[in-house]
Amino acid sequence: QVQLVESGGGLVQAGGSLRLSCAASGRTFSRYTLGWFRQPPGKEREFVGGLVWSTGTTYYADSVKGRFTISRDGAKNTVYLQMNNLKAEDTAVYYCAASPPGNRYDYWGQGTQVTVSS
Repeated sequence: QVQLVESGGGLVQAGGSLRLSCAASGRTFSRYTLGWFRQPPGKEREFVGGLVWSTGTTYYADSVKGRFTISRDGAKNTVYLQMNNLKAEDTAVYYCAASPPGNRYDYWGQGTQVTVSS
């Protein structure tokens, strides 16, 4: 059973940084894509970025490109979301998700709250 556990959320001032972690277990993720999504208050969930585990290739939404970086630690089966130069509009619940090969994001973590004060 796939489990994804996010951590690292919190309250930060605009312009600050946070690093979120997503600890993955229950599968060998070498063929998966791990993604980060967020849901701002009162809005729908949106894609933030993703990482192809096997190659380390990353891709990002335009809204975070240049500010956010996704990386992985294979030994820990953990994916990170480094968020720099945070803005008030980055305030959201952030979710980690896993996509098996050829499928959509089928597995989700419980989410972690990020609040950016302006």
